[in-house]
Amino acid sequence: MPHTEAAAPATATQRFRRHYGLLLEWVVMALMVALAVEVTLGVVFRAIGQSLVWYDEVASIMLAWLTFYGSALASVKRAHIGCPEVVDQLPSAWKRWLGLLTQLLVIAFFALLGWVGLQIMPILAGDTLVSLPWVPMNFAQSVIPISAALIVVAEATHLIDLWLARPQAVSGAALADGLH
Repeated sequence: MPHTEAAAPATATQRFRRHYGLLLEWVVMALMVALAVEVTLGVVFRAIGQSLVWYDEVASIMLAWLTFYGSALASVKRAHIGCPEVVDQLPSAWKRWLGLLTQLLVIAFFALLGWVGLQIMPILAGDTLVSLPWVPMNFAQSVIPISAALIVVAEATHLIDLWLARPQAVSGAALADGLH
């Protein structure tokens, strides 16, 4: 039997991130299933000559929700675009500080996005969907501040891990996973 190194025990933030990612996976899967069902119903009803008046508007909103919540899941899984080749060219100490800086910038951006999203909610208070006047526009647009907060939480867990990492343990490829 070949000798393999035992995996290091997961930190509290890594365990939290794993559970958090599972929750977001379920949310994204539920949205995907709901969108697939809604689109299928729209096609079937259109084929039989009884088009659903709300089909297009609801499908558009569900696709936006899937995109925003999927972005939060991608943030948890570090599945956004990175540049490991650029980061690998930097000295070791710079890699860590660049990672910390970029994490802070990403968190600041999404905190700002969430705050602006919350500021818009009272403005939309009297608006409703066109095809479903009983659905408030606030509900449809709530995805912006909610997903921004979800991304801030995900990015904060990565910031904590990067902060606690030994400086010599920070590799360019691992760090570039965090540079979006």
